[in-house]
Amino acid sequence: MARFIIPLLIFSTIFFLIEFYAFQALKTVTKSKIIKWVWIILAIAIYLNLFYTLFTTPRSAGQTKAFQFAAGFLITFLIPKLVLLIIMFGEDVVRVIQKLITWVGPGETKPLAGRRAFISKIALGLAAIPFTSFLYGIIKGRYNYKVLKYEIAFNDLPDAFDGFKITQISDIHSGSFTNKEKIQYGVDLINEQKSDIILFTGDIVNNKADEMDDWIDVFKNFEAPYGKFSILGNHDYGDYVDWNSKEDKKKNFQDVKDIHPKIGFDLLLNENRFIEKDGQKIAIVGVENWGKGFNQAGNLEEASKGINKEDFKILMSHDPSHWEYKVKQDELHYHLTLSGHTHGLQMGIEIPGFFRWSPSQYVYKQWAGLYEEFGRYINVNRGFGYHAFPGRVGIWPEITVIELKKGTSNA
Repeated sequence: MARFIIPLLIFSTIFFLIEFYAFQALKTVTKSKIIKWVWIILAIAIYLNLFYTLFTTPRSAGQTKAFQFAAGFLITFLIPKLVLLIIMFGEDVVRVIQKLITWVGPGETKPLAGRRAFISKIALGLAAIPFTSFLYGIIKGRYNYKVLKYEIAFNDLPDAFDGFKITQISDIHSGSFTNKEKIQYGVDLINEQKSDIILFTGDIVNNKADEMDDWIDVFKNFEAPYGKFSILGNHDYGDYVDWNSKEDKKKNFQDVKDIHPKIGFDLLLNENRFIEKDGQKIAIVGVENWGKGFNQAGNLEEASKGINKEDFKILMSHDPSHWEYKVKQDELHYHLTLSGHTHGLQMGIEIPGFFRWSPSQYVYKQWAGLYEEFGRYINVNRGFGYHAFPGRVGIWPEITVIELKKGTSNA
């Protein structure tokens, strides 16, 4: 217990400073006691709800919906207050500097009249931007599905597969879902793409197989004439739960694997399949999870048995760090790798063709979208579902459609 005291004191000090400066900004722009008390009571309720959820949820339950929403509302209210802290603390630094100039200088330096109130209004206005964004992200953003379409040309693509369409989805995280109608809309949107094949790149649950029980009847309706194939993600192994026994964890893992045929997917566990069309073929290769700092059950050599270098290959590997550290320079030449995992951290700014940013980019070199090196491609899907934070802000849930073309490489 003692090892938690110092971190708790540090976090408590940080939270106190954030709340103190935020409240100072509020006091400067309003004298209403009702507004002030509502502010205080709401802040206390959010912290108490988080602590209550943390201390009453057993580790064996994994990450529950209750925890997601407790953490989500804390972030929604805390990030705007952090904006207030930065601005108000900065104004205090300016005031201190002015005081020092007054003490050592020949004349008197006076602050601008009403400056504190003006700065507070600016701060509150700026803080309203992340507040409304996070609130929208929880209410609407997590179901704001976007279909992103790419066309990639390869010189060595078999002629029969010119125009072959792939729909990729990733990171379903069924344990986070709350709205069946919205999820059904997402599934219908996938079927509307009328792709030749559907590939799912891992994390069907958060931790436990039974999280998918209420969603099997929805996800079993995917349609693809050349098949549906899937792999496992890091969450599918049950590594983030305290199990009563090794047998329980082993059974859950088997139950997770059994979900895939129930929804019509061929689960590839370090193995491959050939797709044939008009007498020609391409290889679909699926590895188990391999991630830098995560489970590394993936075995690329084992998964590629029976495949030749000249075969056209699509690799499914959940974590994009696998491509960065192992795949992109492999002699077998994997033409296209499909990954997920990052979710783009479910928050960021994307202006197509101009600018994009997410904290995820400081962890993963390939964090969202299509990348190319050495004439080999990776698409990092932003994820169909959500995890940890129960929403999405600027980084929307994604359905990827990739059309393969015969011709000069885009590289």
